[in-house]
Amino acid sequence: MKDGLGERGNRRLGAEWAYVGLAGLCVFVVLRWIDLSPRVETDFFFAAEDPQLQASVEIDRRFPSPPQIIIRAEGPDLEGDTYRSAVGDLTVALGEVAGVISVYSVTTSDASRSPLWRRLLRTPDGRATNLIAQTDGTDPETLIPRIEAVVERSAAPDFALEVSGVPYIIELIRRNLFRDLVVFSLAALIVFGLAVGAVYRDWRIVLGTLATCLTACAVTLSIAHLLGIAIGLLTANIVTIVFVVTLSHIVFMTSNWRRSRDGGERDAVRDAVRITLWPSFWCMTTTFLGFVSLLVASARPLRELGIAGAIGTATAIGIAYGVYPTFLRAIPSERATPAQGRVGGGVGKYLPERHGTRWLLVFVGLVALAAIGMTRLNADPGLLSYFAEGSELRQGLEAVDRDGGSSSLNIVIRDADGERIDSDEVNRKMWVLQEAIEAESAVGVVLSPAVLLADAKLAPLAGFLSWSQLLDILESPRLNRIALSFVTSDRLQGLYYLRMREAGRTEPRAEAVARMEAAVVQSGLEPVLVGGQYDLQRQLARLITSSLRIGLGGLLLLFIGIAFIVSRSARVTVAMVACLSAIPAFVLGTLGHLGLSLDIIASPAASVALAMGVDSMIHLVVRVRRLSRGDLKGWSAWSAARQQLWQPILGAMLIICGGFGIFSLSTFPPTQRFGLAVILGTVTAATMALIALPFGATFTKRR
Repeated sequence: MKDGLGERGNRRLGAEWAYVGLAGLCVFVVLRWIDLSPRVETDFFFAAEDPQLQASVEIDRRFPSPPQIIIRAEGPDLEGDTYRSAVGDLTVALGEVAGVISVYSVTTSDASRSPLWRRLLRTPDGRATNLIAQTDGTDPETLIPRIEAVVERSAAPDFALEVSGVPYIIELIRRNLFRDLVVFSLAALIVFGLAVGAVYRDWRIVLGTLATCLTACAVTLSIAHLLGIAIGLLTANIVTIVFVVTLSHIVFMTSNWRRSRDGGERDAVRDAVRITLWPSFWCMTTTFLGFVSLLVASARPLRELGIAGAIGTATAIGIAYGVYPTFLRAIPSERATPAQGRVGGGVGKYLPERHGTRWLLVFVGLVALAAIGMTRLNADPGLLSYFAEGSELRQGLEAVDRDGGSSSLNIVIRDADGERIDSDEVNRKMWVLQEAIEAESAVGVVLSPAVLLADAKLAPLAGFLSWSQLLDILESPRLNRIALSFVTSDRLQGLYYLRMREAGRTEPRAEAVARMEAAVVQSGLEPVLVGGQYDLQRQLARLITSSLRIGLGGLLLLFIGIAFIVSRSARVTVAMVACLSAIPAFVLGTLGHLGLSLDIIASPAASVALAMGVDSMIHLVVRVRRLSRGDLKGWSAWSAARQQLWQPILGAMLIICGGFGIFSLSTFPPTQRFGLAVILGTVTAATMALIALPFGATFTKRR
């Protein structure tokens, strides 16, 4: 008999370690063959077919112009031989970098007389000059390190250099995000493991939890890779989302297993799976449909997040129920595990049982107060907000930004009366527009056909030529066809190239763009197209708002039907939907009150919080229905269900908060905001499930 038990124990132990090996293999495959570096492109990861990108693509087609890197060179004497020699050497060195087409500086162009080069190369404070490096579109991940190496070699105490430009900023964002995804995800994994150990106090449960969650994450990434979904800013946190969703299934399964085992069930694991699977299925269905709702979005990033999230949600439940029970079976049956560490020494007895109306009023007041902050939530942060205030890196970027702006805005114009760009009247109108835009504090450098023609007029004998003849010369190959970067070949449309300031910006980009378009109309011209990086960031802000509206709104609508199926009660359904709605309202409102930006990296945090809220509420309601079939009714059933489930709900909350709390140590502000938002949402979800939902569901009966 003992031999038989020993053989079964060995088989269990073998299966247990087989799944650990499987998890290790899956992680190895992901690290070996899948590129986890986030894709952050200068077009802000919009796909070529996305409507948001069409205007910018068309502008680039009509007015071809290479991407630019700006190097700010500061020195004590800008006219001295030492400074000019250093600028000249740097100009030559940058020109030799693979991927750089040409470099312009005060040693290659006369910035003292030229209207064009004065705007590009001189700084308003007179303390520095700029070098403009035009590139051939080489991937910033490859090009920027080459430029940084040249800048590092050329810098000196009396020759301070700062690099900027959208390709450079985008590469810095990618680096910071990738570093934090690797470093803090590994650190969070360790904290998750320690937290699970503190809660359950059994190494098999810790091992099983980590192996199951890692397997689910690795399988999700592998399937997404096979479907051609790369890691982007929106999908970068899919690992976190899958980890949390898988962890939720595990926490409730473990709680039910312990209860079945303490109750004397012969096969506690099978009983736990049977009890947990039904609510887990509806939790999965709710989250799955929430991600599927993103597939109707017009932008590729949202669709990719929807696909990856749906894959991860389905994978999480499959792996959780396929792998984790093996680890529970490996725990010797004669050994009882502590009651999940008795979180807080018996927190269940402190859950309020009376004064439900007062508690509900308190929650309504807190949520309403927090929701006011949603009006202050900044979903349109500047590019510089991705870097810590006061850091040396941000100060350098701000210096370049103050001089002439760092984010391009392109406006294609034509004459309202249909006149050609090379006519005297249109030239007058263009100067009116030039001066109006340059007067805007949000605008740095402004280049236009008017500036180009004024610069051409300085050439010897140019005063005897017409505007049309000057443009003919500027279109020649000898001058690199520079005119075609500002005027179409039919001379009916022109391009205004603006570098917008990001530092200190308080107004939404949409308002700034609208004001620029109004200035075009007031000058007697018409705006034809608007594009560039600044406009794409405006579209990105709208995308963040859209993702929240579509994702959260769609999930709440879907949850109405699922809540009714689970609860079979209109009153309970209303209470569940109200409590779930309060979670994003509280989280987003609190971020608004704190003055924190909701950037594209932090925005998925609301989805993580909702997933936790959905799981806790559905498991609680299903347990209430199960208890109601016996002698317990009304509040008694809710109270008993809370006593049975407060441990897994609070245990999951502590594990997740512990893991994400480490994100606050990051020096990358978006990572900090993401961690804070997840913690806020997780705590809110647990509070709503344990206090607000029971009182709300029995409100009319208890009055």
